[in-house]
Amino acid sequence: MLRRFRWTALIFVAVVAGSVAIGVGLIAQERGLRIGTARAADGFDIVVTAPGSEVTMMLASVYLQATDAPLLDGETYAEIAGAEHVALAAPLAFGDSVGRAPVVGTTADLVTHLAKGPLEGRMFTARHEAVVGAMVPLRLGESFEPAHGVGDGADDHAHDVDFVVVGRMPVTGTPWDHAVVIPIEAVWGVHGLADGHDAGHDHEDHEAGDHDHGDDHAAAEHLGPPFDPAYFPGTPAIVVKADSLAASYALRSRFTRDRETMAFFPGTVLSQLYAIMGDLRAAMSVMALVSQALVAASVLVGLFILTRLFARHLAVLRALGAPGRYLMAVVWLFSSVLLGAGALVGLGGGILATWGLSRILSARTGIAVPATFGWAELHLVAGFVLVAMVLALLPAIAALRLPVLARLRA
Repeated sequence: MLRRFRWTALIFVAVVAGSVAIGVGLIAQERGLRIGTARAADGFDIVVTAPGSEVTMMLASVYLQATDAPLLDGETYAEIAGAEHVALAAPLAFGDSVGRAPVVGTTADLVTHLAKGPLEGRMFTARHEAVVGAMVPLRLGESFEPAHGVGDGADDHAHDVDFVVVGRMPVTGTPWDHAVVIPIEAVWGVHGLADGHDAGHDHEDHEAGDHDHGDDHAAAEHLGPPFDPAYFPGTPAIVVKADSLAASYALRSRFTRDRETMAFFPGTVLSQLYAIMGDLRAAMSVMALVSQALVAASVLVGLFILTRLFARHLAVLRALGAPGRYLMAVVWLFSSVLLGAGALVGLGGGILATWGLSRILSARTGIAVPATFGWAELHLVAGFVLVAMVLALLPAIAALRLPVLARLRA
């Protein structure tokens, strides 16, 4: 029967495979997104911003999605950086870009913290130097001019300032792989703002330590903390790392103040989003099951029709003395082979689809989305095959009820 009705059988297998592949792909891709976004937020213990939307500010600071946000002043930063148990307090500055890569201004300490490994090249030590993410298409030693703004509306020649790439971060699997990181003083400077340091104080300190360099050069090359609150232009977000887990909770509580600051754990915000995604996952799973049930039903209807097509062959076997259970087994095995083959092909198709979608999502979001597979996908396919094989008994039973003499005369 498979040889004679091979094209019809192939159509049935393809329909079942498509339905199973969609279900497997939906479940596996949702899990991959969950794992990828969680890994991307691992390096951000606490984020402190002005009061507003935690989700918006998490997307801006962790995932580098452009947004307008109010700024925290220098006194607030000094209080956070000087708080007990704060091991790292790195301000962020956004707003510029190089092609599709966002430019982020911050401190060398945060770059070291996020890199979690040695850089290719070295860290920036001057305001015209930059460290790029692993996926940024800029080579070491290459110069670039950042554009003001992000996307199609960016002004390519607004700043007229060149930077040189001196280092490259290792692959982190986060949107920072696609970012260009420069000293935050440089971001403030190209926008005509103060640089966070008192030039007179820098000059005195430098003069006491080294008389060989010029005064202006000393002030210009002062990078990173401590920042002078009087010369601190503001920052939309401060990435904070505590020296212990208990201290992290204490700092979040301390710097969550109405109308002043908002401190949050990106992991907690993600958990809230995952709860919503869990509801969506349940809805998608139901949709996948319903679609598979409809496909199985349509295939079974086709099998009923197909049984009518080779009813004369079954009648000949019955006339030759074949028992009813044999005929029933033949039809059931034929139906089960089609449904089982479709499920197996669909499982393979779902794996390939998930792999392809993961690569596309990783390229578009900058997040390393893994193509993972687990028991949920196998349970889905196994459940479908089990139910389908039970339902395949229906056309087999129907084949036994066909009138033998009438079919032989036909």
